[in-house]
Amino acid sequence: MVRKMSENKNAALRAINKPSPFGPDLDISQYSRQPKNWEPCPISSLPKEILEKAIEVGVLPEQENRAATFFQIDHSVIFKAVQEIFENKVEIMSVKEALKKYVWLKDYWWKIISVDMDKYTALAELYWDQGYFIRILEDQKVTIPLQACLFISTDNLNQNVHNIVIAEPGSEAQIITGCTLHSTVQRGLHVGITEFYVKEDAKLTFTMIHNWAQNFDSRPRSGAIIEDNGLFVSNYMCFKPLKSLQMYPVAYCRGVNARARFNTIIYGVGRSYIDVGSKIVLQNEGCRGEVISRTIATDEAKIYARGLLQGEHSDTKAHLECRGLLLSDEAMIYAVPEIVAKAKGAELSHEAAVGKISEEQIQYLMARGFSKSEAEALIVRGFMDVSIFGLPKNLEKEIQRMVDMATGGAL
Repeated sequence: MVRKMSENKNAALRAINKPSPFGPDLDISQYSRQPKNWEPCPISSLPKEILEKAIEVGVLPEQENRAATFFQIDHSVIFKAVQEIFENKVEIMSVKEALKKYVWLKDYWWKIISVDMDKYTALAELYWDQGYFIRILEDQKVTIPLQACLFISTDNLNQNVHNIVIAEPGSEAQIITGCTLHSTVQRGLHVGITEFYVKEDAKLTFTMIHNWAQNFDSRPRSGAIIEDNGLFVSNYMCFKPLKSLQMYPVAYCRGVNARARFNTIIYGVGRSYIDVGSKIVLQNEGCRGEVISRTIATDEAKIYARGLLQGEHSDTKAHLECRGLLLSDEAMIYAVPEIVAKAKGAELSHEAAVGKISEEQIQYLMARGFSKSEAEALIVRGFMDVSIFGLPKNLEKEIQRMVDMATGGAL
């Protein structure tokens, strides 16, 4: 492991100035590496404002509604626990703790994502600030979500986390990760590396909600490997303004009948610059994939909505659907759907549409007693309806509540 870590460090050093091919380039030296120090404590004892911000991104202080909880503020892990009835079913801890506990975990480290992908992966290796390890044990069906919160309390802070999630064979679980910050934080950089391993016959639903700030930059980097008959569902939501967001997660359907689905809802406001994509690589017989993207741009927001399906086996099918709604003449949505077939018989399709709110729809609702602003709000919420994602009902209700809460004040 020492040699591997050394190789990672050297590769990161060579890539520390390498820009991403997508999104605006950032000067990573402008951000602070001096966090506030937080001592471990129960979540319920945190300041009220932190709790309120956490709730906005789906992280609950009440442990009875979550199978397990991880909470990190700045560079400090302040809480990690598994609800008693789910002990021996799931594990949750910091990745640093997990690497010390399990020698085999080194084989999962930087396996899906390249440490030298760009300056942000390099930054996460050279200045690593914890992150979570979640493992769902073999054949365990976890009936309520697990949760993790990555919180920033220091203005202009750089936070770099590396997370590993393993769904062992035959397991099922839902994970909610909320990333947010204190109201006093105006700018900063969050880099989040997450590697998912979905073993044979396992099902994993991962929902990530971001609520950042107007001058904040975010660079998530994630990848998944799905084995035989495995299912990986990734849901991503961003509702609040931020300076820039760039991510392009990839799922490798490696096993027979492996399936992956990416669902994305973006509400771009202010001068946000958002470049988000999803990529599915179908590598074996019977693999299936789906990418569904819903983007809304208002004010002067710019959104690039990318999607890539790659079929590498003859018996594969996948579909990409990207829809955008423009609410301002100064906003922009650029849809970039791509399909690549590398094997005869791969069935790949895509559709993309960007437009404005129909005047007919507004007039229809206004004729039934709604004001123009109320009519527009109803149409926007309908456009962001999460029921199209086919999620478990309990998770669907929670996410719809977050959508309503996040957009309620802006519409």
